[in-house]
Amino acid sequence: MSVCVKCGKALTYNEIGAYRKFVNRGAKDFLCRECLAEKLGISPERIDQKIEEFKLQGCTLFV
Repeated sequence: MSVCVKCGKALTYNEIGAYRKFVNRGAKDFLCRECLAEKLGISPERIDQKIEEFKLQGCTLFV
């Protein structure tokens, strides 16, 4: 089980996918949705919106 390297929260498959999509495709360490949003300077809801868009496009990083 992966955890956020900043806050220690257990990560979902989509949170890992979001980090790989937005930051580093080959990443081994990840940030949770909230910490990633803070790093990127956007809202967690915006990450959710982008995840849904990528899912509709068939991106396999998301379920």
